[in-house]
Amino acid sequence: MAGLEPLYAWARPAISRPQDALVCGIHWALIRHGYRCLGTGDQPGPDERKSELLPAGWEANKEVYTLRYKSTDDAHELLLKAIMVEDSMILNVMDRSSQKVADVTLAVADYINPEHLDDFHKVYKNTEELRTRIASGIIAPLGAPAGKAKKEPESKEDMHWDEDPLRLPPRQPMGTRAPSRPSPLSPFAVGGEDLDPFGGRSGGMIVDPLHSGIPQPRIDPSSGIPGRLPPGAVPPGARFDPFGPLGVGRPGPDPDHLPPPGYDDMFM
Repeated sequence: MAGLEPLYAWARPAISRPQDALVCGIHWALIRHGYRCLGTGDQPGPDERKSELLPAGWEANKEVYTLRYKSTDDAHELLLKAIMVEDSMILNVMDRSSQKVADVTLAVADYINPEHLDDFHKVYKNTEELRTRIASGIIAPLGAPAGKAKKEPESKEDMHWDEDPLRLPPRQPMGTRAPSRPSPLSPFAVGGEDLDPFGGRSGGMIVDPLHSGIPQPRIDPSSGIPGRLPPGAVPPGARFDPFGPLGVGRPGPDPDHLPPPGYDDMFM
């Protein structure tokens, strides 16, 4: 995309009046909004092609500048006429495809320092205002060219399903077992095992102070319990409900210490 400074440096030999510099600035604003210049005059000439530069002879008529533009997507073709009326420039722009017309009036002195035509850094003022006037007075009414296709929004990193209680866990292939969710080491981690039909989680409805927050080594009953069960009495992997304390001096409640439901009902 052409910048205003290199554009002005290229067009400087043809600039002799303040309105020439203003037309150069208007051309720059149209280029920035996705238009390219085709040439001068009302009718197309031979071998025309889109260009970011001003065409030869663009400054020949100091009273009426006539330029034609086409959008980069070929959806809009503009006929621009910049007419000088005393110290102001009236821009009359028509979109030939839709026949829409837009008009903007600019005071040359608001954007050009006539005594500094040789110095780019001093010749222009209020360039952002000029670009805004072109955008609101010409581009918006006639329709902006379609820009590049918007990029698809980058997908956010998926929240781990363990961190979102409302998110369903990912599907697992048939024949495989979903990985168990790690139980938080918290005395309030109660009831987790009741939510897992496969028994892959810890944390039942019994609050055991020995297993609240401190991981304890599991006992393998298939290896035997001295004084109670010989080795091999419990098949490996079988569910085993301890029927007594498994260690000397083990305090606290045991699952078998709980009374059966309705034990105090005399009619049971």
